Amino acid sequence: MDQELTSKEKAALLSIARQAIIAYVQNGEEYIEPREEKALNIRSGCFVTIKQQGELRGCIGNFQSEAPLFKEVAVMARAAASKDPRFYPMKVEDLEDFTLEISVLSPLHKVESIEEIEIGKHGIYIEKSYYRGVLLPQVATEHGWDRTTFLRQTCVKAGLPTDAWAAEDAEIYIFSAQIFGKK
Repeated sequence: MDQELTSKEKAALLSIARQAIIAYVQNGEEYIEPREEKALNIRSGCFVTIKQQGELRGCIGNFQSEAPLFKEVAVMARAAASKDPRFYPMKVEDLEDFTLEISVLSPLHKVESIEEIEIGKHGIYIEKSYYRGVLLPQVATEHGWDRTTFLRQTCVKAGLPTDAWAAEDAEIYIFSAQIFGKK
């Protein structure tokens, strides 16, 4: 995404995500509040992260979308609440206390050298044969990782050996994100 979202647009997306999760968990409904704002109707990839007591509870996203951003946020929010294979689907009691973080993504850029990867600015997406793994930019910062650790952990996420990023057939992509959240 080229243009920075305003605080009002960010608040609207967070509200859409929260309402989508609540409607889905409470009665299986798909809630999407239509939005007219130009910035919320762009086609952009996004990830929605759910946390409870500061711990990851679900995170699902897409790098590209055919749907407007506001719809993609609602779909990814529902998926983070119900389809992340690392967690059981959220239940009504889980709605009492959860926080949301949305990452609106730039397009992927294939790196020629790992020196292009900037901790705190870039997320990493690795592809090697049938394996794929992604870690958002904030993950390296939250864990205090250096570039090599970030690459190794992205390999782990993909189900690959930690040094797979250095293989000739491994493709490494970077992306940036506008990251925002609210309790």
